[in-house]
Amino acid sequence: MTRLKELYEKEVVPQLIKDFKYKNVMEVPKLEKVVINMGLGEAIQNIKILDSAAEEIAAITGQKAVITKAKKSIASFKLRQGMPIGCMVTLRKAKMFEFLDRLVNVALPRVRDFKGVSGTAFDGRGNYSLGIKEQLIFPEISYEKVDKVKGMNVTIVTSAKNDEECKALLRLLGMPFRN
Repeated sequence: MTRLKELYEKEVVPQLIKDFKYKNVMEVPKLEKVVINMGLGEAIQNIKILDSAAEEIAAITGQKAVITKAKKSIASFKLRQGMPIGCMVTLRKAKMFEFLDRLVNVALPRVRDFKGVSGTAFDGRGNYSLGIKEQLIFPEISYEKVDKVKGMNVTIVTSAKNDEECKALLRLLGMPFRN
């Protein structure tokens, strides 16, 4: 069992039951999945950027990335429907807990002038989205092998009914929210 899952079961669940007065353990919000998405507009001109991005996401998450394709054609961006434009990974269960543990305890503290993540990036249904400006904060990425600095979006999907429950869950799991 991963360290974060053990923390969730032993400390977070009893604390959430006490705070929100749940009658049943199954009511307690839990993490369902983590989606890491890297959208690359430059992939229209240079397709090799997409390959390096997929390799970097695979190194960070430990899972092969799926190449995403454009849904619509946009003439002003010289984009045709079906062109490869980004890559994404969906993590569940053990890999999800492992990635979140490394994100919170290793990667985010390496961000320059880090004061915490935004406390307003919830979607109203108990999900949290986080934007990362550069992939170099992860220790798995070698600085010499990076050809271009790329950002990524991390979406944490929970079973929480509202933002308040989701924020309490993430805070107890160690997410450093800004005051």
